[in-house]
Amino acid sequence: MLFVADLHLGKAASFRALGQPVPHGTTAQNLARLDRLLEQHQPRELVVLGDFLHDALARTPQLLQSLQDWRERHADLRCTLVRGNHDSHAGDPPAALRFESVDEPYLSGPFAACHHPRPHPTHFVLGGHLHPVCKLRGSARDSLRLPCFVREQGRLVLPAFGEFTGGWLMEPMPGRHFYGIGGEAVWPLPI
Repeated sequence: MLFVADLHLGKAASFRALGQPVPHGTTAQNLARLDRLLEQHQPRELVVLGDFLHDALARTPQLLQSLQDWRERHADLRCTLVRGNHDSHAGDPPAALRFESVDEPYLSGPFAACHHPRPHPTHFVLGGHLHPVCKLRGSARDSLRLPCFVREQGRLVLPAFGEFTGGWLMEPMPGRHFYGIGGEAVWPLPI
């Protein structure tokens, strides 16, 4: 299984529809990165922990065609969407994409796959929604914000997979562990 959270596909198109000058190509970049992960890990199932599409305005003909092409490349992959807050506005993925859309929690083995990373009484939570980032400080009064995984007791919060998303700075505290992402690598951070 491969778990990803908060793709927010079509967010840039949605912003452009509202007159905001934002970049093109973010969906293609996100799908290409997802293709690489699927090729590398060869999972039988992809689980999206909410916010697959950004909103109803994201459903442009170009986006829907890109998603259909992506799905055809991964025709044998089982795809599950654990609905998140944006999915209530965007709606479930089109039927042609063959996603099973479920409410949280989606229990699989030891995991409770959720959009909102709330505690679960019997399963380890894999969640999204928070778009966690951490701050690394340099020696020249500089700093760098990185998307990260955050592990705490009973849960792992995944970073937003989408390139065109914001991030919430999660502060260090006892029992909280950070795993930064740079390029295509993940490493523990001594924060």
